[in-house]
Amino acid sequence: MVAETILVAGGTGLIGRPVARQLRSDGYQVRLLVRDAQRARDRLGPDFEYVQGDVEDPAAVERAVAGCSGVHVSLGSPGTPAMLDAVEHRGTARLAAAAARHGVARFSYLTGSLVHEAYGPKLPEHQAKLQAEQAIRASGVPYTFFRPTYFIDNLPRHLQGTLAVVLGRRQPPLHMVAASDFAGIVSRAFRLPETANRDFFIWGPQAVTIPDALRRYCSLVEPGTRVVTVPLGIMSLADRLAMGGRLHANLQLMRLLQRLGERGDPSQAASILGAPTTTVDQWCRQHAGATRQRLARPL
Repeated sequence: MVAETILVAGGTGLIGRPVARQLRSDGYQVRLLVRDAQRARDRLGPDFEYVQGDVEDPAAVERAVAGCSGVHVSLGSPGTPAMLDAVEHRGTARLAAAAARHGVARFSYLTGSLVHEAYGPKLPEHQAKLQAEQAIRASGVPYTFFRPTYFIDNLPRHLQGTLAVVLGRRQPPLHMVAASDFAGIVSRAFRLPETANRDFFIWGPQAVTIPDALRRYCSLVEPGTRVVTVPLGIMSLADRLAMGGRLHANLQLMRLLQRLGERGDPSQAASILGAPTTTVDQWCRQHAGATRQRLARPL
């Protein structure tokens, strides 16, 4: 029997890569839509099928979707509002329309936990994701939306030299999710008919603030790194004066998260798909072990 093929858009990214590997491990043929096929193959190996192109290229999207039984989208497209609209919104909409034309059985999408909250004018990222969700629903393809709050795998991104920088002093506790756990949830969703046309809030096993998680990460993985908290107002000023607005989107999101905190009910996801089990401490220990093994390899 020929294995079903699932397309992963964003499969070389921090969260998409574990999903692609989990799907392959679970017996699916996995196709990746990538900008540079040779570079992606060198990085991920020969176990995947690679289609060169991106979600802004209609012909590449058509080639990538043709013959697939499922599509998973995890684009992670930071940038200007125009980039978010072009990639996260219109790129996802293009994939959904192609999925409908090719009779894809399931379309899953990594979206946000605060996208539907009534907090005022939408952040550009949320606006793009909201429009992407609307396009997926309008396509008629059975969908599954995933709404985690924060991935543990983002912790290393806070490091700036010997400092781990936290934006904002008011940090709500978050049920952080390991990308490896999320990958298993995505794979199970493709096998379960009861996950069609459903939204799932995904929570990890424990609530912890970003500063506390970073302290644990630094103690286990990056000894000597100090966690510092920078008020959002000061960071916004520095971003405008010295960084060209590079952090504007992140600052907006952190300001909103600190105002609203964690939202959603993870009980349905836990009962149908299984709850994530990896704690921050476990993830840090695994990461520390992998780092030690990499450093111990002979050159």
